[in-house]
Amino acid sequence: MDANRYALETIPSPPAFPGAASPVISDETLHRRLAAIIERMQQQQIAQLIIYADKEHGSNFEYLAGFIPRFEEALLVVTQQGELTYIMGNENLKLVPFARNPGRCLHAAVFSLPNQPMRGEQPLDQLLTEAGIVAGERTGLVGWKLFTGRQQRMFDLPQFIYAAAAQAAGGDAQLVNATGLFISPDNGARCVNGADEVAFYEAGANLASTAMLAALDSVAPGVTEKALGARLNAEGQPNTVVTIAATGDRFAQARLYPSDKRIARGDKLSLTTGYKGGLTSRSAYVVSEASELQCNVSDWLTRLAIPYYHAVVSWLEQLRIGITGGELYSLIETVLPKAQYGWHLNPGHLVADEEWLSSPIYPDSAVTLKSGMLLQIDIIPSVPGYGGCSIEDTVGLADAALRDELARRFPDLWQRMTQRKAYLTDVLKIELAEEVILLSNTVGYLRPFLLDKRRALVRQQGLNRPDAAGNNL
Repeated sequence: MDANRYALETIPSPPAFPGAASPVISDETLHRRLAAIIERMQQQQIAQLIIYADKEHGSNFEYLAGFIPRFEEALLVVTQQGELTYIMGNENLKLVPFARNPGRCLHAAVFSLPNQPMRGEQPLDQLLTEAGIVAGERTGLVGWKLFTGRQQRMFDLPQFIYAAAAQAAGGDAQLVNATGLFISPDNGARCVNGADEVAFYEAGANLASTAMLAALDSVAPGVTEKALGARLNAEGQPNTVVTIAATGDRFAQARLYPSDKRIARGDKLSLTTGYKGGLTSRSAYVVSEASELQCNVSDWLTRLAIPYYHAVVSWLEQLRIGITGGELYSLIETVLPKAQYGWHLNPGHLVADEEWLSSPIYPDSAVTLKSGMLLQIDIIPSVPGYGGCSIEDTVGLADAALRDELARRFPDLWQRMTQRKAYLTDVLKIELAEEVILLSNTVGYLRPFLLDKRRALVRQQGLNRPDAAGNNL
């Protein structure tokens, strides 16, 4: 790859949209979600479903309920007939009357916080039976991981819940891991979104990328990690990942969170923030130009940043409905060979209420990308001796029908998406397929030298667009 095909140019920053409204997903969509899960239960001959949730692993539960149990565990029992029962601890009983898909409420004191009252506690297996779990019926357990191959008989629920489920269902043999009903990239209900779900998730992606631009504009020697972290945490919304504002070497004294450490010229800097529907991440150097880099990384721009940026551009330009995850994986392996650039995770994954839902992008994946999928550009090079480089953001796929519905029902959102795409086309010279929609403001925008807030990498005219195999067209 010819590094001269990308150059630093003085360009305007991407458009940002602070204060954009956060839409509420409709009751109709919540009911459609339940119907989609029941349909998949029928296809896989699962008579009854037990969905686990806690604060960190509540998204499959939330997909139907509309809420998570905050600081307790909870279960949602769903039968093929569409009957729902919420099994809740002491402090989340109050939420059930507000559930988006209504159901009965049963009290499991064992889900409550340590030393809270447990009087009159009913055994959990009896509660599951009362909730509709019938012994001898095929019973799906839903955690949050996908297990494959030899792992398919594994479950990621607490042991005391698994034991109660086995007791109620009539033994371990009746239990199957059913998390795939929700998040399997080839047919999981949560992997494809309708118009109001896209609108809901765009609000989070817009928030993350707007906050990131504010943080990038605040980078200066002497600024603390905490000050940057305050820029990244926006509007009191819950983060989907730990906020990163880390200057210099990371993880000293096992620190994960922004500290009082001050930025120094020449530092590596990593910034990440994520909300429902989108994460934005940036990694680069705190310098104004290449001459300010330490001599051992003086070629960082051409050695790592530009090849990485070329991979992101290639990924974006090949993204389309119908491409397989295997084709995208092969593309990145061709333009940014793993052996040379050290990436090791999936180069792209699906996004929803959590930052990483699942991924259709892996070696030889036959999973085709569909309209309604939302994806994070997640390619992480790691070359020994060099600081990283990243521009992670959220994009989506929308066929003509979905695009028309978005434009008709959410005109403000559609205007934001239109402006973002125009910026990529007109300023960054990146050509996107018609069905690609942009949820983040900062897609494709890389400032490699963070003290130079005017210049970013721009594709030069005459750079051929690579095909899915990485060959120039």
